[in-house]
Amino acid sequence: MTTPQAPAPHELAALRRRYRLERERRVRPDGAAQYRDADAEFGYYAADPYTEGPAVRDPLHDTVQVAVIGGGFGGILTGAHLRQQGVERVRILEKGGDFGGTWYWNRYPGVHCDVESHVYLPMLDETGYVPEWKYAPGDEIRRHAVRIARKFDLYADALFSTGVTSLTWEEASETWVVATDRGDTFRATYVVNATGTLTDPKLPGIPGIEDFAGHTFHTSRWDYAYTGGTPRGGMAGLADKRVGIVGTGATGIQVIPMLAEDAAHLYVFQRTPSTVDLRGNRRTTARDVGADREGWARGRRENYLRIVSGESADLDLVADQWTASAGLLEKLLPSFRRQGDRQAFEAAYEAADAAKMNELRARVEQTVADPRTAEKLKPWYRYACKRPTFSDLYYPAFNRDNVTLVDTADTHGIERVTEHGVTVAGTTYELDCLIFATGFNVGTSGINSGKLPVHGRGGVQLLHRWARQGPRTLHGFTSSGFPNLLQMGPLQNASSVNFTHILDEQAIHAASLIAAAEAGGALIEPSPETEEAWIAVLAEGAPDHEWFHAECTPGYYNREGRGRPNGPLAYPHGAVAFHELLERWRDESMAEVLRSRTVHPT
Repeated sequence: MTTPQAPAPHELAALRRRYRLERERRVRPDGAAQYRDADAEFGYYAADPYTEGPAVRDPLHDTVQVAVIGGGFGGILTGAHLRQQGVERVRILEKGGDFGGTWYWNRYPGVHCDVESHVYLPMLDETGYVPEWKYAPGDEIRRHAVRIARKFDLYADALFSTGVTSLTWEEASETWVVATDRGDTFRATYVVNATGTLTDPKLPGIPGIEDFAGHTFHTSRWDYAYTGGTPRGGMAGLADKRVGIVGTGATGIQVIPMLAEDAAHLYVFQRTPSTVDLRGNRRTTARDVGADREGWARGRRENYLRIVSGESADLDLVADQWTASAGLLEKLLPSFRRQGDRQAFEAAYEAADAAKMNELRARVEQTVADPRTAEKLKPWYRYACKRPTFSDLYYPAFNRDNVTLVDTADTHGIERVTEHGVTVAGTTYELDCLIFATGFNVGTSGINSGKLPVHGRGGVQLLHRWARQGPRTLHGFTSSGFPNLLQMGPLQNASSVNFTHILDEQAIHAASLIAAAEAGGALIEPSPETEEAWIAVLAEGAPDHEWFHAECTPGYYNREGRGRPNGPLAYPHGAVAFHELLERWRDESMAEVLRSRTVHPT
């Protein structure tokens, strides 16, 4: 890894000192505990504003082949691939009022995907759809989720506005008993957990947050009844309002320029600035992306995955800022093939990192007119410390007279919320509306948070077993003692910046396992020995990135400054290699997890 503008050694030393200083300004002693869930007393932040109450229906007490928990892309793709395998009774359960998952909830003004739509949207080949934009707006993504669900008839047995409250393995019938918050208690031969990690909004634990007398909501539950307008803007309801927004991550970067256009005055409360690179969104045609070729979308998606995973590729088909900076993702994704001596690699990596961050800080200076505001917007940390963001509208918003940036680093965040506004460093900013762009409980599903208790053989709860032994799976999907339960997500699996690609491969794997079990009248359950062998594979190649994240500015990547421990948490050789491994395993070794049933359903 080399760069033509590599900083000199004394410049790197100065950067390290600056990074440490800026980190200490923002670290809080309470770490991740500074956030609170949007439930219980704050449940109104998580309420569904997009559906007029759940549809009235009687509780269900029937039996299905497969229950899929989650109606985002993970659940939709699982249902689609199960249909392709000939599985008929597939019931998808979703808390939202329709399919879409994250894209059902995220409808805030300016919402777009930050990964190119032609690789992000799954099943383009199967549905014959070509995205309209290089980076799709949220409504286009949501329409595509519905398109897939309709093509594979997933609405037939779906339950919306329904949350699963427990899963219990019943030995006598060898089925899972699924209970919901709508009074349902039905049986499923197989359960696939595809709840994802971007659905449960989180709030900052700011003192006095419950005292604010103005209007308030979370960006994932946007209140258009108050603001007016649409995701494209036009929020006439804010024309005479003083609006505050907390959060300058991926969501804030997109919504802040829209609020700046429409609010009488906008106060942006920032703890840590994001890196904001070029976006360059534009309309696209089928010719632009080679959609006249059979299998064009899969080929483009595989090409993208190779590049952002550090694999070689003859041509960069997407050619955006993700692929241009792919080498700097090495500390974020355990996927890159390091070349040569480790010490030499790290030296070159740090130099390339510094050059990129200098470039991004220079972009702030070149765009933001006020030098004091520009200085506050500069990101002082390594590139992989926070998820990169992309926008051509964000920095210009701070050149408007009606936008004020309030930096909270020296007070480690907002001091308190009052009845009339937000207090930072003794100054209270009076507000009519306070919006939280504070994201989701990333990396936490209902199962591993304890909100969805799972009891397997002998009544053992999955979370309790993992608390004693650490997570134990085979390939991240299945666990001993919990037959016919398959989990989707990044745990002991693979990951990528384009997570829908990962979910599609996981859905293919889950559907293949279920089809094989159905054909053989078998249960899906790995042995403890098989689990231990997989843990050993993960541990043997686990990269040493703990030191890197311990030095990062606080954020969800490093548990708010507490570090990101090494361990057998993900496949260490990247998504490309992992998908190849799964395909070989399905061809050669799938029988090792198929156990004979003692109960044979009629």
